[in-house]
Amino acid sequence: MAKLYDYWRSSASYRVRIALGLAELDYDTQVVNLLDGAHLEDDHLERNPQGLVPALDIDGYTMTQSLAIIQYLDETLKLGLLPNLPIDRARVRALSYAIAMEIHPVCNLNVAKFAVGESDGNITTEQWMKHFIDKGLRAYEAMIGEGTYSYGNTVTIADICLIPQLYNADRWGVDLTDMPKIRRVREALDAIPAFANAHPDKCNK
Repeated sequence: MAKLYDYWRSSASYRVRIALGLAELDYDTQVVNLLDGAHLEDDHLERNPQGLVPALDIDGYTMTQSLAIIQYLDETLKLGLLPNLPIDRARVRALSYAIAMEIHPVCNLNVAKFAVGESDGNITTEQWMKHFIDKGLRAYEAMIGEGTYSYGNTVTIADICLIPQLYNADRWGVDLTDMPKIRRVREALDAIPAFANAHPDKCNK
């Protein structure tokens, strides 16, 4: 059975939980408590030298980095998370990267804490998070088409990246009123069990 090294509030772990749910794959969970520093202990650093979550044991391998894990699941289990045409695949990846490689890194709590500390009190964590999440989601809004989901009428990796970021948007008080396409996509995705069951409120152990 697969084993997920997880932390309930980690956006990257949240993405992998969604993908595992879409795959209908049974797995065990081992909590890596970031608040207690468990991600920096030797046993976790052996499985992920970056000291990050998630990590996934599956098929005799230990894998890290959420997008790499999700694409492995997609390719080996035929989940259909990327379209067939190269241009469509490129556009889905662009949406995914707009969140996973643009919003997420700068809004990592360690990055935000460093920026706040270096600002001599001129920036708060809330201000930092709201600024970058709002800016990134507004760009994402402009990139979305008119389909049911982020790209067309099929769930893709882009949707798997979007929903955890919206959880963070809610957490930091980002107003989504002016983002009707994102709100439309969110409503559709919230109705899918794999997305609903991966929500942090259901995984806080």
